[in-house]
Amino acid sequence: MTTKKAPVSPETCCCQVDAVVTVDSRGQLVLPKELRDKAAIKDGDKFAVISYRSGTEVCCIFLVRADYFSKTIQGALGPMMKEIMQ
Repeated sequence: MTTKKAPVSPETCCCQVDAVVTVDSRGQLVLPKELRDKAAIKDGDKFAVISYRSGTEVCCIFLVRADYFSKTIQGALGPMMKEIMQ
């Protein structure tokens, strides 16, 4: 039995390229204002930087809001930690 997949469209896809940025000589990059506004990023916000390796090379780098990342990890590890501590 073959299932037919729905076509991917901008309305159903969760990932998209919002900007292409350049790293400067100090290793810094700037997120464009339009992206910062769209993502409600403000001065002082913290992000977890997560890398993905393909073999020995890092091919992808993700930014995840630190508070969201913390909640996600807590949600995943919390029940396991309760079991361990019993």
